[in-house]
Amino acid sequence: MSELHRHLEDYLRLRRALGFKLAFPGQVLPSLISYLEAAGAATVTAELAIAWAGLPRGVLPITWAHRLGAARGFARYLKTIDPAAEVPPAGIWPSVTPRPQPWIWAEEDIGRLLTAARALRPPLRAATYETLFGLLAATGMRLGEATGLDKSDIGLADGVLTIRDAKFGRSRLVPLHLTVTGALQDYAARRDRLCPSPATTRFFVSTVGTALRAGGVDHTFAQLTTALGLRTPTRRPRIHDLRHSFAVRQLLQWHRAGDDVHARMPALSAYLGHVSPAGTYWYLTAVPELMELAAARLARGARR
Repeated sequence: MSELHRHLEDYLRLRRALGFKLAFPGQVLPSLISYLEAAGAATVTAELAIAWAGLPRGVLPITWAHRLGAARGFARYLKTIDPAAEVPPAGIWPSVTPRPQPWIWAEEDIGRLLTAARALRPPLRAATYETLFGLLAATGMRLGEATGLDKSDIGLADGVLTIRDAKFGRSRLVPLHLTVTGALQDYAARRDRLCPSPATTRFFVSTVGTALRAGGVDHTFAQLTTALGLRTPTRRPRIHDLRHSFAVRQLLQWHRAGDDVHARMPALSAYLGHVSPAGTYWYLTAVPELMELAAARLARGARR
């Protein structure tokens, strides 16, 4: 093993011990080391790091930016050991993508989605997808959080589920409405009857008793929304839009009740698993009813 490879292993070990997952850097940085060594370089140089980051073709610039970001992190560490190491500059490529316009789900359309899922075959597939999509709509959970739930994470007695090691390595408790807990209880009973010996401990299972795969869930979602006429060449609802819709729906409820929305935002952030309310505001979309309620409240405040 070369000295650069040993430095990379030390860097990844140190950062992971501090709580960082470094999944993407761990995947791509070995090829940076190979690229540097093939070029005859004994350490990281800005020129070679930038050239390596831009190697993939047919990708969005954000991919190059992420590769360069991984190289910069390693270079900063290496420079504390080797003063000759160079940290490549940031900003060579844009590091963010435009925010996709979310499609806010009407409650009627959520009902149609669940009805369509209930008609899937075989029965276990129908039960799994109806309950999964219903849970996403009712809690605003991320898809990966829901499919990653183990049976032990679902508190069917107290109506609280535990999301472990989610985004940024954070875990949280999610209280459930009684109707949601009831739906999960019904699914668990039906799942155990239809699949008494699953190959996984996950709460949601496939028709063969294995954990759900994101690609399979996306495929089923696309089939259902297309059949319902919700997906068209110009309108492409995403599963993640259910999370956006949950946040907007919660704000609407607070506005209608006359609550202090600003004071309640930290609670919504904690429920959604955001680091701060700033992350939650990203999910809010100016639907007409929300804007009308906010304008009315602003007008009332101006008259006082």
